[in-house]
Amino acid sequence: MTGTVYKSTGSWYWVKSEGELYKCRIKGKFRLKGIKSTNPISVGDIVNFSLETKNDEETGLITNIHERKNYIVRKSVNLSKQTHVIASNIDQVFLLITIDNPPTFTTFIDRFLVTAEAYSIKTVLVFNKIDSYEIEQRAEILYLKDIYEAIGYECLEVSATKNINIDKIKELMTGKVSMFAGHSGVGKTTLVNAIEPSLNLKTKEISEQHKQGQHTTTFAEMFDLSFDARIIDTPGIKGFGVVDMDKDELGDYFPEFFALKQHCKFNNCIHINEPQCAVKEALENEEIAWSRYKSYLQILEGEDEHYRTDIWE
Repeated sequence: MTGTVYKSTGSWYWVKSEGELYKCRIKGKFRLKGIKSTNPISVGDIVNFSLETKNDEETGLITNIHERKNYIVRKSVNLSKQTHVIASNIDQVFLLITIDNPPTFTTFIDRFLVTAEAYSIKTVLVFNKIDSYEIEQRAEILYLKDIYEAIGYECLEVSATKNINIDKIKELMTGKVSMFAGHSGVGKTTLVNAIEPSLNLKTKEISEQHKQGQHTTTFAEMFDLSFDARIIDTPGIKGFGVVDMDKDELGDYFPEFFALKQHCKFNNCIHINEPQCAVKEALENEEIAWSRYKSYLQILEGEDEHYRTDIWE
């Protein structure tokens, strides 16, 4: 049988095939195939499985994973040398951003976007909770929108609680598999409930002590929606470690850098100390955001130990 993985709890996988959900486990040898990720199978994977009955319970045994068209991967939080595949076979990602409660820093946004660019996954930046911001925070949103829209990213201002631009998100989602991502507490689950109230997913309040969200989603999970769309809700991500980026190619995943690359004197320019670098010239002329260049340098230098404690300067 062939199906799509809708949910994973680490040891069990729920696979949907012809409208039915099957509880499946993985065949042991998968873990020995040189897969460096902490999870050999992720939500969104297409798999083959066979059914077996033990003690009057029918379960499935996953025997094959189909080749992924793409996936979102990051460094594992606990095992820094391993990677964690968040989800696979995605049409687009909605990255939720909040200015406060909790704050989302540009370094986190940029790391996520670089990974999405590397796997050619469209990302929409969703500035959530816009109904709760004062003038100063509102200005910060407009500033960030200017940066990312100039690069070519679609940006939406949304309020899940006030139903602002929910229809626009539903329109973008129709006919596609969409992943929702962001820090804990940015309102992913509340937004999913606003899009599809019948799901009635659990939410938690922001922790006042740390101004961070409390994890409500512990594993990624896919849901079928009523308007021809599928959504993958993911656990809140504290930090986003970029995986296996070649230094010579990193700039290609910053679209505004890539657009200028042909004008650099050297075709292998990495935009640091080289003479006649078009990216550095654009930076000096304020045609490229300094926050983006800082993120680029940080990834280039491998400063992954700092990616959970980003500081906005």
